[in-house]
Amino acid sequence: MEGSRPATAQDVPRIAELADLARQELTPMKGGALWAAREAIAPPFENTYAALLGRDDALVVVGTVDDTVVGFGLVTLERLRTGDTLGVITDLFVEPDARAVGVGEAMAEALVAFCAAQDCVGIDALALPGHRAAKNFFEESGFTARALVMHRPLDRGGGEPG
Repeated sequence: MEGSRPATAQDVPRIAELADLARQELTPMKGGALWAAREAIAPPFENTYAALLGRDDALVVVGTVDDTVVGFGLVTLERLRTGDTLGVITDLFVEPDARAVGVGEAMAEALVAFCAAQDCVGIDALALPGHRAAKNFFEESGFTARALVMHRPLDRGGGEPG
């Protein structure tokens, strides 16, 4: 049975493996190289995710199938200039073979519930422009686009991320 639960210190090595898989999958996509260089959590993954476990302004969850960890998610809280709080889902990844069985939905529900309990005004999540499955997933989970980031790469001779 699929499910979701808060991550523990024992989950960190598996989360690091999944974070590496996510980076491998997303970096070649349109916008992925710049995402990896700017928005994605940088390696070493173990240190960062372990530190996030103890924070009050973040929630790390794992998604499971029959108690086997097959995905992970992360939401952090951002204080806005208005004093309100915005939830920001920075990671939500499920192994390809475990997709479409409800693991992502279970993790997303846990992240949304955390944000609601923290009195957030909303939740942002990023989907790369060519990643139709991620866009569809978020839309089916009640998310709508609130902004589009436009980018123009510049030829610097050595190749630029993006």
